[in-house]
Amino acid sequence: MADVFPEDPALPHPALLQADWADRYAVISPEQGMPAIRAAQLALGQSPAWVRRLLDLRNRVVAPFGLKAAEMKLGEAGSVGAFPIVSERDEQVVLGFNDRHLDFRIVIDVASAGAAGSRVSVTTLVDRHNAFGRLYILAVTPFHRLIVKTTLGRLADPAVVSR
Repeated sequence: MADVFPEDPALPHPALLQADWADRYAVISPEQGMPAIRAAQLALGQSPAWVRRLLDLRNRVVAPFGLKAAEMKLGEAGSVGAFPIVSERDEQVVLGFNDRHLDFRIVIDVASAGAAGSRVSVTTLVDRHNAFGRLYILAVTPFHRLIVKTTLGRLADPAVVSR
């Protein structure tokens, strides 16, 4: 994963004050002045096939428990990839939704990295409501970390950001 580095997430976080689980990763993108919505679309808007297959498997496994399906919504207004937009500013986009077992937010922050381009970070925040929410996060965390590092790493690729 290209130059993606972990950071300490700050809790509580204004995007989900009651979050009890969080992680944060960052990358330097060569694009100067990248708006947060563009970073979100480049990183999350077109997931690799293996991520889409994992998402489909996740939906089938959790459906019997009455949990919301996460579906890729390519190009749909009001969402990026499988995630509804909660709020949007030039330097930050918050994605996510609430469900029975947990509420989550994906926060994409963009800041200047000087001559190097833009510094993009992704913070995942989760408020686990019950034992199922805690078990769910335990089960998906290894996949989550791989997906975040892979999708965020795309932003370091000049070929991706020059599109």
